[in-house]
Amino acid sequence: MKTLKSVLLAVLVLLSTVSINAQIKNKKTETVTVFGNCDMCKANIEKAGNVKKIAEVIWDKDTRMATLTYDATKTNSDEILKRIALVGYDSEKFLAPKDTYEALHACCQYDRDVKEEVVMDHNASHDHEPTTMVETQKETNQFEAVYTNYFSLKDALVKSDATTAAAKANEMLIALEAVQMDKLPMDVHMVWMKVMKGLVTDTKEIASNTDVKKQRAPFKTVSTTVYELMKVSKAETATYYQYCPMVKANWLSKEAAVKNPYYGASMLTCGSTVETIK
Repeated sequence: MKTLKSVLLAVLVLLSTVSINAQIKNKKTETVTVFGNCDMCKANIEKAGNVKKIAEVIWDKDTRMATLTYDATKTNSDEILKRIALVGYDSEKFLAPKDTYEALHACCQYDRDVKEEVVMDHNASHDHEPTTMVETQKETNQFEAVYTNYFSLKDALVKSDATTAAAKANEMLIALEAVQMDKLPMDVHMVWMKVMKGLVTDTKEIASNTDVKKQRAPFKTVSTTVYELMKVSKAETATYYQYCPMVKANWLSKEAAVKNPYYGASMLTCGSTVETIK
């Protein structure tokens, strides 16, 4: 009787999986190692990776292999593995945050072959040593192009120059696309994973507009996101985080003097510095 119940349960699980996969269009399937130990891990991993009609994850606790089935027009394996990493499970490409891993139930805490201060290049030959924090710290400089274009965008909005703002937003997009996530230090890597999609979307909105009012709206969230990145990656020079109470929004500046990008000449000095990032 017990055997019959087990068989029926297995059949139901299989039918459920077939049904879910059938709903996913433009299907692509990949198999990736995801670390974990038990049925609780399986539930966590699959819940984090699954998105209705877009992505389905099936994880095998014995082999530690995850089968990713997804709509290739709407997501990719990196996005799925990032979500899994953010709930505590390392994969071949992404490491979970240390505090998230340590918050897992004791039975779920697998042996971690890679320490948190090390970022592995899994495409490199095993004859090479892993990249350490000292080495990867240099990689944060790749954000300097992002920051430079952000400041140019901000200056264009200060002047209410929509054409230049759109051009600088386009240049910022190029800089964002050039960021090599796998070479970032772990703390920067995790913030970048969280913010990059929204940052690209908002920057595209600015680039596609020639109405300065419509550019200033997404600039609010662009500024907040760049601030989050700058807090962990650090710019090479001091940066001033400023706030305007009239528009209830922040921006970043290389200058201590307030030049408001949300009002331009009409209220140029409205605001104050609330934080200096060094």
